[in-house]
Amino acid sequence: MKPAPLPGTPLLTGTDPEQKRRQILDYFHATFDRYELLFETLAGDEAYYVKPIALRHPLIFYFGHTATFFINKLALAGLVERINPGYESMFAIGVDEMSWDDLNDTRYDWPSVAAVRDYRRAVRAAVDGLIRTLPLTLPIAWEDPFWIILMGIEHERIHLETSSVLIRQHQLKYVRPHPAWVPCRGSGAAPDNALIDIPAAAFRLGRDRNAPQIYGWDNEFGTHEASTAAFQASRYLVSNREFLAFVEAGGYADDALWQDEGAAWKTFARAEHPTFWVKDGNEWRLRLMLEEVAMPWDWPVETNYHEAKAFCNWKARNSGQPVRLPSEDEWQALRRFAGIGDLPDALPPANLGLADEASGCPVNRYAHGPLFDVVGNVWQWLETPIYPFAGFEVHPIYDDFTTPTFDDRHNLIKGGSWISCGNEAAPVSRYAFRRHFFQHAGFRYVVADAPASQPASRYETDRLVSEYIEFHYGDEYFGVPNFPRALAQLAIEARGDQPAGSALDLGCATGRATFELAHHFGHVTGIDFSARFIGIGTRLAEEGSLRYTLTEEGELVSYKACALAELGLAEVASKVEFFQGDACNLKPIFTGYDLVLAANLIDRLYDPALFLTTIHRRLNPGGLLVIASPYTWLAEHTKREAWIGGFKKDGENLTTLDGLKALLAPHFRLLGEPVSVPFVIRETRRKFQHTLSEVTLWERNN
Repeated sequence: MKPAPLPGTPLLTGTDPEQKRRQILDYFHATFDRYELLFETLAGDEAYYVKPIALRHPLIFYFGHTATFFINKLALAGLVERINPGYESMFAIGVDEMSWDDLNDTRYDWPSVAAVRDYRRAVRAAVDGLIRTLPLTLPIAWEDPFWIILMGIEHERIHLETSSVLIRQHQLKYVRPHPAWVPCRGSGAAPDNALIDIPAAAFRLGRDRNAPQIYGWDNEFGTHEASTAAFQASRYLVSNREFLAFVEAGGYADDALWQDEGAAWKTFARAEHPTFWVKDGNEWRLRLMLEEVAMPWDWPVETNYHEAKAFCNWKARNSGQPVRLPSEDEWQALRRFAGIGDLPDALPPANLGLADEASGCPVNRYAHGPLFDVVGNVWQWLETPIYPFAGFEVHPIYDDFTTPTFDDRHNLIKGGSWISCGNEAAPVSRYAFRRHFFQHAGFRYVVADAPASQPASRYETDRLVSEYIEFHYGDEYFGVPNFPRALAQLAIEARGDQPAGSALDLGCATGRATFELAHHFGHVTGIDFSARFIGIGTRLAEEGSLRYTLTEEGELVSYKACALAELGLAEVASKVEFFQGDACNLKPIFTGYDLVLAANLIDRLYDPALFLTTIHRRLNPGGLLVIASPYTWLAEHTKREAWIGGFKKDGENLTTLDGLKALLAPHFRLLGEPVSVPFVIRETRRKFQHTLSEVTLWERNN
C-alpha cells in the first residue's frame, strides 16, 4: 500500500503555538517513519553491511546516522542527555569524502540491525517528548530549540534521498520491491528538445535570517544581487534519448570533451555510458532504485556533473553555439520566468516530494510555463560551485553543514527530484555535491554568450596564513588598534605634504598596510618572501573579499570573512600590486619610491645589514624609510653573526637601535624618537601574542 503523502516543511510563523506543535510532531513522525520504510527495501540484514560503493559507509551507518544526528545536536544545545554515546560517535561522521571521514571498515564493529532499530525507537521517543513539552513561541527563529528539532527532521529528509541513491547503487540481490516505492510505469517517445528565450533579469537572492518563513540551512541566508543577460534554455531536461546520441557518438571516449577532473573520474570509473544504464545485448535497460526496466527514453538522463558538462561541450562543438550548464543565477532567472514562487506551498504540480511515483517520469509530463520540470523529476546540475552569500553565518549547532563544501569542488544542484521533500523542495534551497557524485540528478542546458560566473568559494585554511589574515583584516583584540593600519597612518602623517607618488611595503605579509598606504600614495607595491601571503593580497585586490578559518581549540575552527569594502579599502584596490621577493635581493625595477615601510621585517632577514646598507637605492632623495620591529632575534631566521643588535660588543650592550643608527647613518637621518606600537596576534580562542614593535622614521638625505 502506498503511504500517505509526506507533509511539507512547516511555516515558522503562525498565531497558535499548540497547533504548530502538533504540525511539527506530525512532520517528525512522518519523516522518521518514511526513512525506516526506505530501509525495508533491503533484502535481509546482509544488505546493511555490504558497501554499495567503496566511497561510502555501508547502509547500517546511514540507518543509524540520522537518529544520532538528533541526539548529537540536541545534546550540544543542552536539551537532551545522550542515549548511547558509542552509537552517537560511530554514526556521527562519514558522508562526503572529507578528511575526517573514516571509511576504514576495520575500525568499526557495526551493531546489529535490530540493535540500531531499538536505538532509533529510543531516539524517536526522546524527540517526541521534546516536541510535546518544550516551550514554543512563534515565529520560530534560528536560535530557538525548535529550530534544532527542525534541523534534525530536515537532515533526515536529506538522507531519505541520499540513502535512496545508495540503495540504487546496491546490487539487485540486496534489494526487493516494496509497495511504498513503486516507480513510474509510463513511457513513450522522447520529445525533441527546443530552446526557449529567457529575458534578461535582475533580482536579489538570499533569505533574511531575522524573518525565515521556513527552515533553512546556513547557506540560504544572506544577500546576493543577481543580474543575468538574456539567454536560451532547453525546454526539457535532457532525456535518455537525447543523451544517447552523445554516447553513440563516442562522447565518453573523446577526452577533448572532458575537463581534467572529469577525464580523471571517467578513467577511474571506466565509464562508457551513464552509471544507471545497463547494456543488455543490443538493448539498453535502466537501473531504478529496486529493479531494472526497459529503457524509458523519454525520462531524464541521470548523470554526474562531469557527464553533463561533457555533453554540453559536445553539443556546443556540433552546433557551433555556446552551450553549457546554467549558472545558479540563470536557473533562478528561468524559475522566475516560469512563474514559480519561492516556497514549497507555491510550487506547481511536479514530480516532487514523492507526490508522483518513486522514480523519474517523462520529461514532457509537467509543464511549468513554456518550460518543463523547472522543479522536480531530477535535480539539475549547475555550473556554479556553492559559495556563501554576503552576510553568511554558520549555525552554531551545525557549523560544518556547508563550510566544508566551500572548496570549489562542490557544485550546486537545483530544482529537487521525485524524492526531494521538505526544505529540499524549496526553490530557495542551496544543495551542493561533489562533481563525481550521483544523486537523482540530470540537467538542462542553456545557450548563452556570457560565460557562467564562478564566485570564489574557497576558505583559506593554512593556519599561519589565516592568523595573519585575522591580524591584518579581522577583529581588534584587547583594545589594541589594527597594527598595519596604525603603521600606515604613522607613515602618512610623517610624510605630510611631501611627494606621495609611490610606496613600497616590504614584508607586507597579507597586505593590509599596502592597501592603507594607497589612500595617500598614487601606487603601492607590496612584496613578501611568502607566496602564500602574497596570494592573499592578490585575491583581495582582484576579488574584494575572502573567507578563512580560525583555530578555536585543537582541531576545532571557526569561519570568518573579510571584505575590502567593509574596511574602506575597495576604492584603492586598483592602486596596489603584489610580488613575491627577497628584501635582501630585490629586482632593480623596485626603485623610485617616496616611502618604504619595513614592518616586523629586519629580525626575520638572513642578512639585515645588507638590506639596511642598500635600501637607500630604492628611495627617492628625501624619501622616508619606516622600520618597525620587536627586535626578536632568532637564530632560525638570522644567523647569530648577522644580528645587528641584541648582544654585547666590547663588553657593552649593543641594541638593535644602535645597529640601525650605525648602518643607516651614511644615507639617512633619524626623525624624532622611536615610538612603541603594540600589536596582538590571535593564535586560538584563548591564546594571543601581545607584542610591542619599535618604530623609527628615517629620511634619506643623499
